[in-house]
Amino acid sequence: MSRRRRRATEATSLSFLDAICCGFGAVILLLVIVKVREPGLLEGAAAELIQSVKHLTAVQADLENEDAQVHDELARIERELQLASAREASVRRQLEQQISALGEVAAQEEFARALRETLSKRMAPLTGPFESSSLVGGIPADSRYIIFVIDTSGSMHRFSWRLMLRKLTEILEAYPKVDGIQVMNDMGKYMFSSFAGGWIPDTPNGRRLIIDYLQTWAPFSNSSPVEGITQAIETYARRYHDISIYVLGDEFTGPSIQDVVDTVDRLNRDHSIRIHGVGFPFESEDGDLYHTVHRFSTLMRVLCQRNGGAFVALGAES
Repeated sequence: MSRRRRRATEATSLSFLDAICCGFGAVILLLVIVKVREPGLLEGAAAELIQSVKHLTAVQADLENEDAQVHDELARIERELQLASAREASVRRQLEQQISALGEVAAQEEFARALRETLSKRMAPLTGPFESSSLVGGIPADSRYIIFVIDTSGSMHRFSWRLMLRKLTEILEAYPKVDGIQVMNDMGKYMFSSFAGGWIPDTPNGRRLIIDYLQTWAPFSNSSPVEGITQAIETYARRYHDISIYVLGDEFTGPSIQDVVDTVDRLNRDHSIRIHGVGFPFESEDGDLYHTVHRFSTLMRVLCQRNGGAFVALGAES
């Protein structure tokens, strides 16, 4: 009885061990299968990962290139905006200057018109009738002494010097004989310092010397006739009578027209000196007259009206 039980127990133990062994064998077989396939799976995953990295790197490079292009475009647009802003500011300044110039010219013309009636009475004793033979381009030639105040600036030499010489010669020829001639530039510098404060003798040689010297005479000028006019009046008004000043120029660069008019009124209060003007306007490269050219015409028109003279503005073909 005991031997039969022992055999049954042994059979049962062997069956359990077989099952356990089979289970371990299956596990080992699965492990072997997985290990065999694992390198291939890893290689495929690695290849896909490498491709993804390459793709992302290319995308990043494209984005960086696009970012650089956008940055360059923004910089170009910013530069264009700055240039456009600078051009706009320049145009605005030019418009403001033109508006200011037009306003000043209009104001001076209105001022001159308002004074015309009053001035005509004051000028009547000084502006009596003249024969046509005593006019040079509308300017009377009727004095015993003549003083030329000539603008010697670069613009005069560049645009109008030959025409100025011709007109000055015509003025001299309209005076067959005078008691004295004087020539100074718009700064009050005498042509011949040896005759400063006096007169160049009116002789054929004296006239020829003046014309010859003017060919190359170019002392410094600030393009404003004020200094020459005031010096001529201060030097000669009290000692001589029947004097005419001829102002030949193209620009007035001084700060105030009214200040000049008031100063000349004070110096020439008895109107013993007549002031005439000849203007030589010139154009800028774009065909417009400079602001200082308009101001010269306005100044001389008022000065001539208030001091018994005449003003004529000449063109390039005069």
